[in-house]
Amino acid sequence: MKTRILSTSEYDIALAGEIIARGGLVAFPTETVYGLGADALNDEAVKSIYTAKGRPSDNPLIVHIAEKNDIKTLVKEVTPKAQALIDKFFPAPLTIILPKSEKVGDVVSGGLDTVAVRMPENETARALIKAAGCPIAAPSANTSGLPSPTKAKYVIDDMSGKIDAIIDGGDCAFGVESTVITLATEIPTILRPGAVTKEMLEAVIGEVDVAKAVLEGMQNDEVAASPGMKYKHYAPKAKIIIVNADKDGYEKFVNTKKDCFALCFEDDNVTISKVTFGRENDDLSQAKELFDALRKLDEMGAKKVYARIPHTTGVGMAVYNRLIRAAAFSIIDLTKPFFIGLTGPSGAGKGYVCEYLAKLGFHIINSDEVVKKIYENNLPLLRRLADIFGNDIIKDGTLDRNRLGEIVFNDNEKLKQLNSIIHPEVIAQCEQLAKPLSVLDAPQLFEAKAQNKCNVIITVMADKELRAKRITERDGISYEKAMERINAQLSEKYYIDHADYIIYNNGEDIKTQIDKILEEIL
Repeated sequence: MKTRILSTSEYDIALAGEIIARGGLVAFPTETVYGLGADALNDEAVKSIYTAKGRPSDNPLIVHIAEKNDIKTLVKEVTPKAQALIDKFFPAPLTIILPKSEKVGDVVSGGLDTVAVRMPENETARALIKAAGCPIAAPSANTSGLPSPTKAKYVIDDMSGKIDAIIDGGDCAFGVESTVITLATEIPTILRPGAVTKEMLEAVIGEVDVAKAVLEGMQNDEVAASPGMKYKHYAPKAKIIIVNADKDGYEKFVNTKKDCFALCFEDDNVTISKVTFGRENDDLSQAKELFDALRKLDEMGAKKVYARIPHTTGVGMAVYNRLIRAAAFSIIDLTKPFFIGLTGPSGAGKGYVCEYLAKLGFHIINSDEVVKKIYENNLPLLRRLADIFGNDIIKDGTLDRNRLGEIVFNDNEKLKQLNSIIHPEVIAQCEQLAKPLSVLDAPQLFEAKAQNKCNVIITVMADKELRAKRITERDGISYEKAMERINAQLSEKYYIDHADYIIYNNGEDIKTQIDKILEEIL
C-alpha cells in the first residue's frame, strides 16, 4: 500500500474524510498523540486498525466525536456525572467510558459492553471527524507496544505502507494520551491518567478512584477495560529500568555505570550518555517530551537505560504510568535500605552467593553476625530470654544458641515468641549498617517482615536431603536434629512464591545464575 502524506488544508482533510468513509485508515494529529483512525461503526475497518498496529483485538479502542451531542447515539445513557464532565471539559484530552448502545459493535469495544468516547481538542482532528461523517475509532498511530508518536515523522516510520494516509499536523501539545475515566462503576474510576487530573475530575463530580492497575499493573486474570492498561506498553527497543532516588542519589548511581544511557530531567548532572524528558518540577514538560525521548533512545542505539522516576501526583501520575509500562515494571529502589534481600532455608548455601556478590562490590550485611553481637552485648536481652526460655540457655555468662535452638525448633509458639523479641532489634541494627547496593543476608527475612525493606528478593534453594547433609557437617549435629531445623522453617513453596529470583544450589553453576539476575536488575 502507498501511504499518502497530507497537510491540514481543507482539501486534504476532505480527502482524508473520504478515505475514512469508504473504510480506509488515516493517521491524524490530536492534542495528545497521533491517532490511527477508522470508521468506528464499520467493524471491518476497525479490524484493519488492529492489523496495521499488530495490536491484540481484546484491547478496546477510543471513539472520537466532533460535537458534544454525538455521544448520545453511542451510549445507553448520558448519566448526570457524564454530562457534568462533558459540559466542563469537552473538547479535551479526556475519555469517558459508559455502557454502549446497540450501534457500537464488539470490535471497537474489545468485546466489552462499554464504549470509550472522547471529543478531541485539536481542530484538525474534529474537522476530520466532520469530513468523514462518522465517529472515528483511533488508538495511537504506532506499532503496538512502541512509544506513542507525538510527531508525524514517527507515524511515518511506523505506518508507511500499512495505511492509506497520514495527516502531518505538527507536534502534539500534551504528549501523553487522554485521561480515561469509567463511569460504568459505582465510583468513577481512572483507568489511564492523563492531562485531566484526578483533582480536576473530583472538583466536578466528587469522589474518583484510581484503578490499582494504573500504578501497579494488571493482574493475570484482569481484562483491559481501557487502552494502555497492558503490562508492557509504550516501550522502546532499549531495556528501561526506573531508578527510584532523589536527584543526588540518581546522579551518583548512573554516573558509575558504563555502556548504558540515562533518561533524566534537564537539570540532572549526568556524565554518561543521556536523553532528557522535561524539567524536574514541571509535569507538563515531562508529559510532552517523554515519548519523544523514548524514541530518541532507539535512534541513538541505546540498549540499557536508567530512568529517573517522576512523582505520581497530578499530571506526573500520567508520566509515571507510561514510564513504568515502558520499563515493564522494572525498578531499582534506592530509597530502601537493602538493594537485595538474600534468603533461603538452612543449608541452601547462601554463604557462597554472598562471597561472590562481595567480590562484585556489593556491601554484605550478615544478619547472623548481627544476632551474635546482640546476644553478646545485650545483657538485659539475655536476662529476658532466660526468664522466658529457662536459665539453662545461658552458659558461662553467654547464650548457648544450640540449647535455645533445641527449645524453639520443637515449639512453634516459642519460636514465634523468640522471633518477636529478636527480629525488630536485628533489622534496626542492619539498617544502620546499610550502604548503597547493600545485600541483607537474612535466613529469616520473611519471618522478620523485612522483605518490604528490600528492592529485590533472591532465594537460594537446594534439595532437602542435601541441605540436611550440609547442616550436619557444618554444625556437627545429627541428621534428625538437622531435619528438625529444616521442618521448623518456612516451606520451600513459600520461599519460592515470595522471591523475585531463585538460585538453585544443587551443584548448578551459581555464578552464571547470579550474573543473569544482576544483568536483569542492574
